Amino acid sequence: MKKAILISSATALLMAGGIAVAAPGDRGMRADTNADGAISRAELTASLNTRFAKMDVNGDGQLSKEDREARRADRSAKRGERFAKADTNGDGELTQAEMEAARSARRAERFARADKDGNGKLSQEEAQAMHGKRGDRGMRGKGHKRGGHGMAMMRNADTNGDQKISQAEFTAAALARFDKADTNNDGKLTKEERQAARAAYKGERNNRGG
Repeated sequence: MKKAILISSATALLMAGGIAVAAPGDRGMRADTNADGAISRAELTASLNTRFAKMDVNGDGQLSKEDREARRADRSAKRGERFAKADTNGDGELTQAEMEAARSARRAERFARADKDGNGKLSQEEAQAMHGKRGDRGMRGKGHKRGGHGMAMMRNADTNGDQKISQAEFTAAALARFDKADTNNDGKLTKEERQAARAAYKGERNNRGG
């Protein structure tokens, strides 16, 4: 049971690395820091390190049940803050008008963040980046609900069986997926390789009935 909880807590993070390998866009392209259209092992490793540090809430260098609980509490607090912000009359309930106003405010905030030059217009790249980040969360949510592939990844990542995922274990598991997708072994993943990896993953999932 304890290991199942650990796997659930860490699956989203490793799937983040998996998506960076498997998906043709979204999270993967955030790792492409030099914007050359391909993700190198170095770029992916740097991205994974950043994500691991964010998930490792207690800073002990491992993903554990405690990290999961801390992140859950943080998300709960943020949801409470968002509710309070949307509840403009402070009556503890949200009307349709308040919800619509809150959605409009969030859209305006996203637009403002994407509008780098502040001219009130989005370039194609800015618009793609804005929608990509929203799609990112959807990908993560779907992966978490399906769970099967991510669960297997996490079980494989815990190579020493201590019911915790160290940064070395996490990175090794993600890079193994990278190497599998890097069919020409040039140390980079092109858009085509990511698309092929994604298609292969979908095929595996369908074969499992997931």
